Amino acid sequence: MTLKLEKALGQDIVDKRIDILQKIQQSGSISEAARLAGVSYKAAWQAIETLNSLAGENLVVKHVGGSTRGGAVLTEAGKEVLEAASALNKLRTQILSDIKNKDQAALAALTSASLRMSVRNIVPCVIEKLERQGSKVSLLLKICSGQFIFSSITLESSQLLNLFEGKAVLALFKAVAAKIESEPPKDPQSPYLSGLVSRISKEVDNREITLQLPNGVNVVGFDATNKDYKIGDEAFILIAGESVVIALLG
Repeated sequence: MTLKLEKALGQDIVDKRIDILQKIQQSGSISEAARLAGVSYKAAWQAIETLNSLAGENLVVKHVGGSTRGGAVLTEAGKEVLEAASALNKLRTQILSDIKNKDQAALAALTSASLRMSVRNIVPCVIEKLERQGSKVSLLLKICSGQFIFSSITLESSQLLNLFEGKAVLALFKAVAAKIESEPPKDPQSPYLSGLVSRISKEVDNREITLQLPNGVNVVGFDATNKDYKIGDEAFILIAGESVVIALLG
């Protein structure tokens, strides 16, 4: 069996999964690693299982009872993943330093170019409000001044990504989840985005429309009203919170 480093580290390497792996190496215990990482034991074990699946090998071995009173150690594959993560973090730190002062539009373009996926919209934002609701977490995400969207994720995902108010994240959502409207929502509690039409597809029905937000970021959605839009018209975007995925860069 071949260790698949590229898959194990394909997700953002500063999330809690690699952090938990590091703390298992330090403490020799999954429960202690979970405590140090600030997540539940279940979330820590889920992180390990996810990494095992992505890497194609077991990265952690559990010892139950005996003279050592139980514990956990990294396999050679687990140690190799940590070494690779450390090397990639050094490179990532340098890259992030190079782009630190770039504007949001440039950051979005760089991220889009670095990832290959069906998701069209990758929008830099900041967590304005984080509210736990049972086993879920509701996030209010600030895109730019006066522009907000919602995201609803599981509590464990929030813990593994170490999310908190004020943290910079990326909001990912498919174009089919973004409805382009000619008017803002009537409900004042409904977050939405607004921008100027910068591109209109040629289809008569289900037209794809690109809006440029005030911060220069382009967002793609589908026309929900069949209005005769023209380039430069103001339009509004509504996205269901369940459709917004949270990711980290750096």
